[in-house]
Amino acid sequence: MLTDKVAVITGANNGIGKSIAEKFISENATVWLCSRKIDKDYFLGIKKKNNIFFLEFDFSKPEEVSFAAKEILKNNSKIDILVNNAGIIDTNLFLMTKLDTIKKIFEINYFQQLQFTQIIIKKMMKSKNSSIINILSNSAIDVHEGRLAYSASKSAMLQSTKILAKELGRFLIRVNGIAPGLTKTNMMTNNHTEEVINEVKSKTFLKKIASVEDIANTSLFLASDLSTHISGQIIRVDGGL
Repeated sequence: MLTDKVAVITGANNGIGKSIAEKFISENATVWLCSRKIDKDYFLGIKKKNNIFFLEFDFSKPEEVSFAAKEILKNNSKIDILVNNAGIIDTNLFLMTKLDTIKKIFEINYFQQLQFTQIIIKKMMKSKNSSIINILSNSAIDVHEGRLAYSASKSAMLQSTKILAKELGRFLIRVNGIAPGLTKTNMMTNNHTEEVINEVKSKTFLKKIASVEDIANTSLFLASDLSTHISGQIIRVDGGL
């Protein structure tokens, strides 16, 4: 489904990002994997005939983000797919949260995502059929106690997704967001008690927690030519909350 397409994936070493990378590799895309640290042996082990490239950099450091994005531009005549997945989370009541923590979360989850995207778009314009996929969270839509910084950063990206869809449509660049609910990742287990996980599961229509493959499959749909007339949408992948 992605043969001859060039994809850039951030936060590609773990969880949802890793699963998306695996899915795109299996669909024969040329994939640029971006993360602070990447298990290169693992990805080369599942490599098919397509090319895989690695860029290790820190999204909390603007100069590294800018350099990495320009490296990608320098080495590609076009870019068809961008998946913005890198991010961090903090769970704490607002009165116990330092302002510096909120700023750090916004820097990584929002500002540097935008800087990276702004540079990458320059080559996406040449594709004439390209897709930006922002991995958000249902926290961008719903109210979760203790998630002010994280939810606000994801809400900002949600609105940016819709605005960019309108601005970039003239270049045939589609921009959509995926808002997962609880998903089986290390981030979930590190930030939620078993009691909370079971409570959320009980409130879903499907009575289960998402797998990373559920998010990767939605990403594949939005990245592929099956979704060429879909833009400006936020797709909740949460089992029906």
